[in-house]
Amino acid sequence: MSDQDTTWAIDTSHSSVSFSVRHMMISNVKGEFERFSGAARFSADAPERASVEVDIELASIDTRDAKRDAHLRSADFFDTETHPKMTFRSTAVRRAGDGLAVDGDLTIKGVTRKITLAVDGPTAAHADPWGNQRVGASATATIKRSEFGITWNTALEAGGVLVGDDVKISIDVSLVKQKA
Repeated sequence: MSDQDTTWAIDTSHSSVSFSVRHMMISNVKGEFERFSGAARFSADAPERASVEVDIELASIDTRDAKRDAHLRSADFFDTETHPKMTFRSTAVRRAGDGLAVDGDLTIKGVTRKITLAVDGPTAAHADPWGNQRVGASATATIKRSEFGITWNTALEAGGVLVGDDVKISIDVSLVKQKA
């Protein structure tokens, strides 16, 4: 297996997939997904040939409010009964400043849109105490939830809406090199 064929799996116990969205035109509500999986295939000397795949279990959403989480799982938002996963599949990777830009297809609620993740990393590989090689990376993007058919909202008496359309995504991963 050449270095170009290296697969790095997400270590979910040391990684996070989170988001924030404007609430009542005042503050940002943050949440995360507790269950996800994925991998990247890349070589440190040719990151533009990398590929990334991530699957996120939408029912694992946690905003620290059980009632809100139940509403987010409903057909008003993610409809997790019908669409249990959100997926990202990269289509291109390019250098962007000191990091990378990862273009790909994000699918939420059966709707696929092209997005670009701004990636800081990957870090240099390091050995962990158990003999595994690890790298890390952070990625961010902003999407419009309405573009994925997630349009539920309520108008506020003072103007504006209850839930903003822009959703900021933040992903921090620890990746473990897989054995050949």
